[in-house]
Order: sequence, then C-alpha cells, then structure tokens
Amino acid sequence: QVQFVESGGGLVQPGGSLILSCVGSGSIISNYAMSWYRQAPGKRRESVATIFPSGVRNYSSSLKGRFTISRDNSGNTLYLRMNNLKPEDTAVYYCNRMAANPITDASWGQGTQVTVSS
Repeated sequence: QVQFVESGGGLVQPGGSLILSCVGSGSIISNYAMSWYRQAPGKRRESVATIFPSGVRNYSSSLKGRFTISRDNSGNTLYLRMNNLKPEDTAVYYCNRMAANPITDASWGQGTQVTVSS
C-alpha cells in the first residue's frame, strides 16, 4: 500500500507564496491522476487541484489561478505552488490519487499545515 508524504507547509503572511511537495512510492505519481486536497478546521476535505497522466490540470474554481499543480516524473514528486495566499487558504494540505475516499483510503499521509496569517 502506497503511503504519501507531504512537506513544505508553514506560516506565511497574506500575499505570500509556498511550494508544497508530495512523495509517493513507485511510479504512482506519474501513472495516476493525482490531486492536492485541503482540510480546514471544521470543514470537509476538498480537492483543490488535479493533474492527469496526460498532463492536463484541473483546479477548484475558487482558487482563481493562484495555485499550480505539477509533478516531477523522474523524481516521482508532486508539487503545489501557491501564490497570493489568503487567510482562507489556511488548512492541512494532503496529496492522493484523484477521488480518494477521505475516510477509507489507506494512502493518506499526515499532511502539511499551511497557516496564512499576519
């Protein structure tokens, strides 16, 4: 069972930027549709960005072009570049396959905390 490991979160001021990374085993990141998710306190886990094996990318409409998902096929690493961060982006960020069940999927990692605050 693959296990994902996320990193790169932290405390950032509004308007700042962060790059999150996600590592998985084998070739899963290059061979599957992969998504970044986030979960804010008291809210459901939501998908914010997806990249397909073809390279096609989809984003949550609420992001308005501030986030960019990418992957390093050779390194088997998934990235999320976040620009112009807002306090409402504060959440724990996770990566997993697209449409992963938030309760039953065993591949979820610990996530990485992103806090946007002045």
